[in-house]
Amino acid sequence: MIPRSPEPERGLVLAVLAQGREADDELAEVEELARTAGVEPVGRVVQHRARPVRRTYVGKGKLEELKERYDALGAESLLVDDELDPVQQRFLEDTLNARVVDRTQLILDIFAQHAVTSEGKLQVELAQLEYNLPRMRGMWQHLERLGGGVGTRGPGESQLESDRRQARRRVSLLKRRLAQLERQRATRRKERRRGETPQIALAGYTNVGKSTLLNALTGAEVSVENRLFETLDPTTRAFEYEGRRYLVTDTVGFIRRLPHQLVEGFAATLEETLVADMVLHVVDASAPDEELDRQVKAVDDVLAEIGAADLPLELVLNKIDLVDEVGRRRLANRFPGAPQVSAATGEGLERLRARLAEHFGSRWELVRLLVPYDAGSRLSELYSLGAPIEGREDTPDGVLVVARLPRRELQRFAPYLIAEARRETA
Repeated sequence: MIPRSPEPERGLVLAVLAQGREADDELAEVEELARTAGVEPVGRVVQHRARPVRRTYVGKGKLEELKERYDALGAESLLVDDELDPVQQRFLEDTLNARVVDRTQLILDIFAQHAVTSEGKLQVELAQLEYNLPRMRGMWQHLERLGGGVGTRGPGESQLESDRRQARRRVSLLKRRLAQLERQRATRRKERRRGETPQIALAGYTNVGKSTLLNALTGAEVSVENRLFETLDPTTRAFEYEGRRYLVTDTVGFIRRLPHQLVEGFAATLEETLVADMVLHVVDASAPDEELDRQVKAVDDVLAEIGAADLPLELVLNKIDLVDEVGRRRLANRFPGAPQVSAATGEGLERLRARLAEHFGSRWELVRLLVPYDAGSRLSELYSLGAPIEGREDTPDGVLVVARLPRRELQRFAPYLIAEARRETA
C-alpha cells in the first residue's frame, strides 16, 4: 500500500496594501512562497491603507473579519506579507490563538529546508537567530502551544529555547565560523584568478532557470527542481569555448523585498556576484510584461544593495522556447541585443557562448614562445597560469609553444617571445 503524503498546512494570507494596489499582483509571490514552504493558501484578508497600524497591524474592523475568516476556513497559520515587529506579531498570535508567520520567517523556513552544505546551514541558523533575538519574549509559550510547522523549522530551531545570552554567544560563534569559511573561499577564488579565467555570475529572480542554464552551459548536474530558492549555496562550474576556459557561478535567486537579514546572512552566495568579472542577469522571457518588469527591478535593486550594480551586466532572456514569434520580436524591441536562449532545449546557447568569448576576447594575447630547455621552470609557470595551450613542439633550441597568454603576463614572458610574435604584440 502506497503511503499517503501528509496534507499541506492550511494558511490564511494577510496583507496591508496601499490604495490602488491589486491583491492578485501583490500576493501572488507570497502565495508561491507559502506553497514552497509546504503551506496551502486557503484565503486572503486584505486591508487597503497607507501603512499598517502600529500595534495591531490591521484596523479594529478588519481584525474582526480576520478572526471570522480564520475560523471559517479552518486555517492553521496566518501568513503576513510583511515583516512584523515583535509587538504586532504577539498581538496577532494572542488575538487568533494561532501561529503567525511573517514574510521574513516564511523565507527563512524555505531556506532552512533547502540548505545542503554546512556553510548554507550555518547561514540559515545565523539569519534565524538574528531575526528571533528581539522576539524571544513570550516565544516559548507560543512554541509549546503550537508545536512544529512553517516558521519553526531549520538548524536554528533548537536555539529558540536558549536565553538571550546563549543565543548571542551562538551568533558570535556562527559569525567566526562563517568568517573562516570566507577566508577559505577567498583562497580558492585567488587560485582561480591566477590564470585570469573569466568568472561569470548568474543572477536573477528566483525560479527563472539559472541552474538549468548553468547545467546547459557547463554540462553540470545541479539540482533544478521547480521551486523557489532551490539554489542557496554558490555553485561554480566551467566550460570551454575555442580553447578558452570560463567559470560560471550559480547564485541564490532574488525576490522583491528580499529581507535584509538574508542579504547579510547569505553573503557567501552574494559575494560570488561581487567578485565576478561579469553578471548574466537571467530573466524569464515567458513572464507577462508587468511581471517581467517587476522581476528585473527586484534584481537590479538587490544588485545595487550588495554593491554589484557597477559590474558589467548582460541581460539574458531565458525560456524563449515558451514564446511565440510575435512575442520574440516584442522582446527584441524591449531589450535590444539581449540574447534569447532556452536552457531547456539548448536554443541560442552557442550564440551566448560566442557572445561571452567576444566580451572577454581582449583578456588574452595569442603568442608564440621559445622556451630554452634550461628554463623549464618558466614552462611550468606558463602551465600553472591555466593559459590555453594551442600547440607545443620540441625543437633543438627549446620548446616552441603557441598559447593564449593573459595580457598582464606578457612582460614576464617577453624574453621568450619569438620575433614575429613580438612585432604583432607591439
